[in-house]
Order: sequence, then structure tokens, then C-alpha cells
Amino acid sequence: MENGLSSTGDISLDQAIQQWLQFDKNPKTAAAVREMVKDGKVEELRKCFRARMEFGTAGLRASMGPGISCMNDLTIIQTTQGFCVYLEQCFPDLKQRGMVIGFDARAHVPSGGSSKRFATLAAAVFISRGVPVHLFSDITPTPYVPFTVSRLGLCAGIMVTASHNPKQDNGYKVYWENGAQIIPPHDKGIAGAIEENLEPWHESWHTEDALQSPLLKDPYNDMHSKYMQTIQKHCFHRELNKRSEVKVVHTSVHGVGHKFVQAAFEAFDLRRPYAVEEQKDPDPEFPTVKYPNPEEGEGVLTLSFALADREGATVVLANDPDADRLAIAEKQQNGQWKVFSGNELGALLGWWVFQCWKQQNAGKTPVKDVYMLASTVSSKILRAIALKEGFHFEETLTGFKWMGNRAKDLLDQEKTVLFAFEEAIGYMCSPAVLDKDGVSAAAIAGEFVSYLATKNTSLSAQLKAIYEEYGYHITKNSYFICHEQETIRQLFERLRNYNGEETYPKDCGGFAISGIRDLTTGYDNNQPDNKAVLPTSKSSQMITFTFANGGVATMRTSGTEPKIKYYTELCAAPGNSDLNQLQAELDKLVDAIVEHFFQPKKNNLKPRPE
Repeated sequence: MENGLSSTGDISLDQAIQQWLQFDKNPKTAAAVREMVKDGKVEELRKCFRARMEFGTAGLRASMGPGISCMNDLTIIQTTQGFCVYLEQCFPDLKQRGMVIGFDARAHVPSGGSSKRFATLAAAVFISRGVPVHLFSDITPTPYVPFTVSRLGLCAGIMVTASHNPKQDNGYKVYWENGAQIIPPHDKGIAGAIEENLEPWHESWHTEDALQSPLLKDPYNDMHSKYMQTIQKHCFHRELNKRSEVKVVHTSVHGVGHKFVQAAFEAFDLRRPYAVEEQKDPDPEFPTVKYPNPEEGEGVLTLSFALADREGATVVLANDPDADRLAIAEKQQNGQWKVFSGNELGALLGWWVFQCWKQQNAGKTPVKDVYMLASTVSSKILRAIALKEGFHFEETLTGFKWMGNRAKDLLDQEKTVLFAFEEAIGYMCSPAVLDKDGVSAAAIAGEFVSYLATKNTSLSAQLKAIYEEYGYHITKNSYFICHEQETIRQLFERLRNYNGEETYPKDCGGFAISGIRDLTTGYDNNQPDNKAVLPTSKSSQMITFTFANGGVATMRTSGTEPKIKYYTELCAAPGNSDLNQLQAELDKLVDAIVEHFFQPKKNNLKPRPE
């Protein structure tokens, strides 16, 4: 290599390193690359430079560090330059309308990377092209970015966050002018523009100039105020809230949520929740948890339970670090804590939002114009409620990008979108944010708990009542960890060629299969032409099996983590309350799927950690 650096013996790798050192102006990441070259750490260099992060509909998510495989100053600049050029092509009025950038509290000392630093670099790129930028001056929840896009009529938004990922990771989440996350073909268009704009523009590094530019605006105070005013439209029991003595604990899991959930409770005239002191302030090290993900359950909520027990609180609310998701736990009569699954919370919040709508809109808006949405891997409990109550239920592909875009389509048709959810504890309780929102969901849940207290009942009892009225929907979801893409590909290809070429399995361990939908290939044997109605994607694996006993199981790959996930549900008709029998049946079905379809020992799959 040039500059006296020794060759790795791989021409393409050497070229990538050489270009990196030519482009990178971050002294920490440039020095780290030079040190690896000097020490002959070829494998480490390959990890950093083997492939550029793939820009998809989820944007970017990777570990922070040097090289094109990681999140760092240079890759943020390159990504933003491509995004900016693509927006210029799509929006002739980009320089009039502008865009918004938000960030969480993540930071990585070895590389000098942080969410705030990345957000500032992204702002510098746009400002260098004469584009007005609304850059939040402080950390905010992710929902504030799509809220700002919609509220101010902007062309796009960027949120720098890795949500609940491990501390070394960061991400770059993109919203379109409609306030929803991007969907195809924008991902491919942006990815192509990134490749064509890899060399940093001169002004892209000039963050100090950008921060002094008249094109830079701080939307923080205005959007915070307007957000709180907007969610108050979903407060239906203010007088009850004022009198409520219900005690609630909240944890932000070292993320951004504390201040905003406290403000949301105040906006609803609810008693402010007790905050878990050890976790309420942002800390990029996440010192009290192994994984900063409340979806993992009790391990993340241990400190919350202890505080609740001390204060006599019966409900715990938990946000993930960027506060777009919400977990809820409730103390049971036996003194144990129940952590509700995402599907159970979908049933509870969906039912509650509909009850509130009915109370407010009696005789005003036809129920036939009301919609609720859920992802295809989430519980179908909303479908059961919709069938009885008369509103519409639709399912979309996995991810709020699909629900957000579909919700916007319906809103544009002057339909009412009340609620949307995904089983990964994501809830959209207000169409003001066309994405999951853990802040508004927390306040609405707080009001729900206060209402139930006046009826001397609980979330657990209400969930049982919902299932008894609309039919039990019991679920069992988990995942296997697999880092080998070829293993994953072979596993799914085996299912597509189970009994010879192009034959799917007809049963699984004695459970007869009645329907198969493959959203990787576009096959669906429940459709007249065997073609799936939902959009397909060859870049991700996803197969759904419907069983003769009423069970449904979906297997899919994660877009952001090395996981193969599975989602199973068994639905019973209203009146069938033999829950033990249903649970036993579902357990047997899941065991059969794991044994016959996943074959974890043969494929060297690691189960979800306890």
C-alpha cells in the first residue's frame, strides 16, 4: 500500500483501506485503521472493510467503529450525501421545505462516535447543499422525528438511534415526507445514491459552520409542546385521572424516555410515575442491564419491581432506550409480577382505544370507516374484535414502516385509523405519529389503569374478559441465533423443497398443514392463483404455515439482528375457555416446529438466552 503501509495481500481490501485513509478525517478511526495495518491484523481489517453496511427499509444499524462495515463519521457522511442527492431528485422544493434530524444518547468512546455527533454531521451535509435542517438540540424519543415531519410538512427525517440494540451499536432511521418510515423503492434508490457519492464533500466535515448557519433551526421546544398538546386529544377521563391514586413505576432503561413520559402523564393530569432512579438518566453504557430491551422481560425490570414493591405500586411501565416501544407488567394477587406479551398488550390497548372512541364518537363517525392494523406476525385478536364490533382490521408485512404507510393511505381516504401494533411491544395509539410511540402509549396505558381501578379490576382481569368475549388468542414467540447466512438460506430452502423440488411440508410432527404463504417467493396456496397478496421480498426469509387445528406459525429472519424468529398463535372461538388445553396444544405444536423445521442441533442454532 501507499504511505509506507504494508499490504494485506488482498487487493480489494487494500484499496478499501487506502480510500478510507484518504477520506477519513476522524483521528480516532483513522488511527485505529493504521494501527491494524501496522500490526498485520488482517482478519480485523476484513471485518471492518469486507462489505459496506447495507442500506435497507430499516436504514442502517451496525456497531460503531472504523471501516465501511461500521457506523462512524465517514459512513454517516457518505450515507447522508447519498440520501441528500436522492431527496434532491425526488423533491424540487427540498430547499424550501427542509428536513429534520433527531438523536438518542448513544456514544462510543473508542471511535469518538455518538448519536449527537452523527446527527450534527448529517446536518452539515444537508446545510452544505442549501437545505434547511431542523436539528433537535437535545435527545428526543424517536417518535418526535416522524411527528415533526408531519407537523411541519418536511420532505424527510432522520433519527440516529439503535433503539434497544447492544451499547456498541448505532443506527440511522429514515422517514419520508408522509411521516412514515421509507419502503421500497426508496431504499434501493438511496443505496444507489450512496455508492455514487462516497467521496466526502468539502463542507460535510464542517460541523461548526453548520451549527452557525441560518439554515439550522432547533425544533425542540416547539415540537415538544405541540406533541404534548396533540396527545391530549386521546385523554378521555381527565377528571378521573385527577382523582386517581393509582401508583405506577416507570423506567426508561438508561434511555431518553424519563422526561417525556413524566410530561405525558402531566398532560393527562395523571399522577407522575415513580422513576427508577438507577435507570432514569441516559447512559450509553446501560450499566444495570445485560440487554437494554424491555421485551426481554423480567431481567430488565428487576429494579422496577423492587421500586414498585417499596412504593406499593401495582403497575410497571418500561420504554426501550429510544422510547418508541412500551412494556407493561402488573403485580398479581399472589404477589408475583406478570409481564404482558406484546400481543396481550395489543389486545388490551386496542380494546381500550376502541372503547374510548365509541364513547366519544357515538353517532358521529360510522364504525365502518374505522380501521386497526397489525403486522402479519402479530396476534389476530384485533381481527376477532373487528368482526364483532364492525370496524375494519388489516394486516401488513412485519414492521411499522408498512403499518405507517398503510395508515397514511387510509387517512388520505378520510378513514379513521385508531390503532396499530406489532408483537414486539410497538404501539401506534395516535395517527399524529405514523410509527410506534412508547410515550403516548405510556400515558394512554396510565389512564387505562386508572379507569380500571375505579371498577376495582386490573389489566390481567380485563385481558381475560377480552379473551372470553372475543375468543382466546394464545401465542408463543421466540428466536434462534444464527450468524451464518448460508445456514439460514439452506434451512428455508429445505422447507420449500421438503418432499422433492418445489414442495412444501404437508404436516409437522403429526400436525396437518392447511395453508402456506411464502413472502420470499410470493407463493400463497390460499389464493386462487397461488400468488401472495402482501408484498414479497427476496432479500428476507418469511414463511407462514396455517395448521388444521387453528394454529398459525411464521418463521422469518430479522432485518437488524442475527436471528431466525418464530411466531405462533392458537385461536379459539368465544366461549372456549379451556385455557390449559389450548396452551398444551400450542406447546406441542411449537415443539414439533422446532424439531422438524428448525432442527437446531443439526443447524447449530443457539436458542434465545434466558
